[in-house]
Amino acid sequence: MVDVLKGRAHKYGDNVDTDQIIPAPYLKDLSPESLGSHAMEGADPKFHEKVQPGDFVLAGRNFGSGSSREHAPMALKYAGVRAVLAISFARIFYRNAVDGGHLLPVMISEDAYDSIEDGDEIEIDLGKGIVKDLSKDEIFHVKPFPQLVGRIVDSGGIFNIRDLADLLE
Repeated sequence: MVDVLKGRAHKYGDNVDTDQIIPAPYLKDLSPESLGSHAMEGADPKFHEKVQPGDFVLAGRNFGSGSSREHAPMALKYAGVRAVLAISFARIFYRNAVDGGHLLPVMISEDAYDSIEDGDEIEIDLGKGIVKDLSKDEIFHVKPFPQLVGRIVDSGGIFNIRDLADLLE
């Protein structure tokens, strides 16, 4: 994992659930354009106007709670979001983001959330687990992926793994 990502932070609070990430009425059209244009609509109706390709969602506790909606990480990715940084994630959202064929990096850091403001320019080094707030010249560390999750991420999602035995070594 050597990716360094750079973009603006779009900050949200605690308990942003999957219905806020992609409201149920928009699950009828699963095209990337439709899902992306309605991402975060339940939490921020103007999100699709503000987000630019390469931006990040910065969230509080329990991001992605609610139903097991596989479309939630897909909608964020199709909207142009490169990664989600949160204090904590609902387990099902975390696994859907990591496992799915539309891999969306998810990282945990309470310090980054407390300091980074909405609209700040940030840079995330996935390999080193470092977040830089370029607007404030501050550095934060993210919780590293567990080894198994790192292998899934490196493979581009669990569906890209040809031999599960290799994954579990």
